[in-house]
Amino acid sequence: MANPVSGRIKLPKLYPEGPDVPTFSPEALEQFAASVFVAAGVPAEHAAIVSRSLVDSNLCGHDSHGVIRVTQYVGFLKDGKLTKDSKFAVVTETPAMLSVDGQWGLGQVQAFTVLEKLWEKARTLGVASGTLRRTGHIGRLGEYAEWAAAKGCALFATVNSHGSGRRVAPPGGVQGRISTNPICFGSPTPAAPLVLDFSTSVCAEGKVRVAHQKGGTVPAGWIQNSKGEPTTNPADLYGDPPGTILPFGGEQTYKGFGLGLMLDALAGGLSGGDCSRPDRPMPGMANCVVFVLWNTALFGGSENFLQTVGGLSEFVRNTPLAPGVNEITLPGDPERRSKAARRANGIPIPDGTWNPLVKLATELNVPLPQESTGGAA
Repeated sequence: MANPVSGRIKLPKLYPEGPDVPTFSPEALEQFAASVFVAAGVPAEHAAIVSRSLVDSNLCGHDSHGVIRVTQYVGFLKDGKLTKDSKFAVVTETPAMLSVDGQWGLGQVQAFTVLEKLWEKARTLGVASGTLRRTGHIGRLGEYAEWAAAKGCALFATVNSHGSGRRVAPPGGVQGRISTNPICFGSPTPAAPLVLDFSTSVCAEGKVRVAHQKGGTVPAGWIQNSKGEPTTNPADLYGDPPGTILPFGGEQTYKGFGLGLMLDALAGGLSGGDCSRPDRPMPGMANCVVFVLWNTALFGGSENFLQTVGGLSEFVRNTPLAPGVNEITLPGDPERRSKAARRANGIPIPDGTWNPLVKLATELNVPLPQESTGGAA
């Protein structure tokens, strides 16, 4: 299992002083991740879906939702916490809605299956909504918004952590009460889609985990220690007692926490799963999911939608710039730029992520991928 060291680049800009790290082409990394899942007993078709999703997150610069999750997912499969064949049961179905029990299947597989079913409904009804409970982590929500936009649909999506992952404290509190509960909206335009996807906390917990694995720090204002004191040391989040992640909103954190609280209520309540609760373990392994899909063709018409939303996008993008600002960035732009750069230069994998993957691949007798030379420093 040769592992050449010909393609090494510096860590991303958040950690500019870090050591060189291995970098891989997206194709090599995707094939490697799929091979690991197959070796762990996942059907090849499902392994391909999950691997493609994880590597796409790496491409978009969201390493917290990328191949760092491979060892986590395989660990859940080995422990019997997730099932390998991703079957689910329809709980309730009407012409316009779908409620699904995922029976602890792999999240990306189940989420895309639910969306396909919702698309069939929205094609004729104009709108369809669905929920999914007891499913594994479904990954980056923006991926589903991009999928919907390609079909001419707008999308709303949110998840909670099925009662676990209570890393976010309410304003003034020092113990976590809800998870990072992301919100996502996607909209097609004549060019690239608008994709708004963010945690209702200052950052996703996975981003703190990435920093912890890299041995780096996190920006001021992300987390606090167990005493409620500001800290930039990611280890403080995982101490005993643990620290917490702050809600977004700066001096008005009640806005971020309030939004996260309502999303927790909708995801857990509508799906029939769990909202955040004290008797669930802290580490999250699953999601409760809410999707709403709008077929733009059956509302104001797809042509009108694209024209008006495209005009809005250009109107905002052409805003006069303040001194020192080079351009206006719209939702989805950073991910597309990261994707272009990483396709050209390779995807960097820090040692804190790569070493556990090497160990897992060795255990499963999976060959390691060839490192890329495109991003050599």
